[in-house]
Amino acid sequence: MSAVCKVALLGAECTGKSSLTTLLGLRLADLDVATVGEYLREWCLASGRTPRREEQALISAEQSRRIAAAAQNHRLVVADTTALMTALYSIHYFEDATALPEAVRAQQAFDLTLLCCPEGIPWQADGWLRESPAVRRQAHEALVALLQAKGLPFTVLSGPLDQRAALAEMLIRSLPTLRRPHPAWAAERARG
Repeated sequence: MSAVCKVALLGAECTGKSSLTTLLGLRLADLDVATVGEYLREWCLASGRTPRREEQALISAEQSRRIAAAAQNHRLVVADTTALMTALYSIHYFEDATALPEAVRAQQAFDLTLLCCPEGIPWQADGWLRESPAVRRQAHEALVALLQAKGLPFTVLSGPLDQRAALAEMLIRSLPTLRRPHPAWAAERARG
């Protein structure tokens, strides 16, 4: 891993990822944190619809690009989802697993993966952006199975948002990656 610490918040729809990302941005401000929002949501709102099969790769690539861009200038990046979720939804909706190998490789570069589970977060309808509590449960179970099958380590976050935030903050602050200087800062000090 690099001296930049990357944390992924994964989870099905309506599991608190966006709220937790915002809260962690505030709680970890002293660590030069950048938060990366969910591009899929942004794309859907701008397009007025959910993506088609052939648009999944673009969404995945843009989420990954934004995470990489944040890592260029910050010591800590907290990402509200990754390409792995887009790959999972491509399998769910389109029976298309072509993006999965690259998404798994990208996920392996994260220092910490936090899995936001449905327990503790009440279901909230959000128009056409969310399907149902049943789909949320199916997506959660599929994500757990995928992470386990691919040997991707993760920590489950459950309970209310403040409990999730406290555990996530403790786990992030304890990462060894955060104890090393950022490459850009080290180069700056060397020039001196």
